[in-house]
Amino acid sequence: MWHPSATPVHSAAMTTAEEYWETFYLDRDQVWSGRVNPLLEREVRDLPPGTALDLGCAEGGDAVWLAARGWRVTGVDISATALARAAARAEEAGVEIAFERHDLAESFPDGEFDLVSAQFLHSPVEREGERDAVLKRAKDAVAPGGVLVVAGHAGWPSWQHDHPHADYRFPTTADVLAALDLDEDWVVETDEVVEREHNGPEGQPGTRADNVVRVRRLR
Repeated sequence: MWHPSATPVHSAAMTTAEEYWETFYLDRDQVWSGRVNPLLEREVRDLPPGTALDLGCAEGGDAVWLAARGWRVTGVDISATALARAAARAEEAGVEIAFERHDLAESFPDGEFDLVSAQFLHSPVEREGERDAVLKRAKDAVAPGGVLVVAGHAGWPSWQHDHPHADYRFPTTADVLAALDLDEDWVVETDEVVEREHNGPEGQPGTRADNVVRVRRLR
């Protein structure tokens, strides 16, 4: 999970993803709001709970929300600091979540899941083709009848003109579907760009567009 406008520019020069994300989280005591991502909530709130895999779980907002609704959740992140905060949040909320540390470019959780969630897997230090490879592994982790939900930013916020990573290209829903390379065992249930109000850190009014894809494995 990455919010480009909140990213220290100098950190992108680091040599490993683990170093980058540890610095990202150690820069402040809390990065995210702790609330569930609205697009994930929209896409899964009516699904019956089962097993869920939260890729890039960060500080645990989505994982705790899912667990509180009866999902058996595995949360994954590359940052040990983020995982420690997520575990503390889960304990405070009184829910059980299995947390695992993975660099998803190198390793991936075992098993199949009724829900696989990949929310805002943007990174200024990802290598070419890395995100697509992660999404393919995410698809492979979906159990028959289960769903994969992929959400990501469609571009910079309207108020942000000085982009810290100006050369970053935000993937489109078409890019996501191309990476997944779905066959007849899959159906696309959501393919949408959602625009919402998104104010800047100093209260600047503005908007931001996000992409969301939900696909279901039929068999």
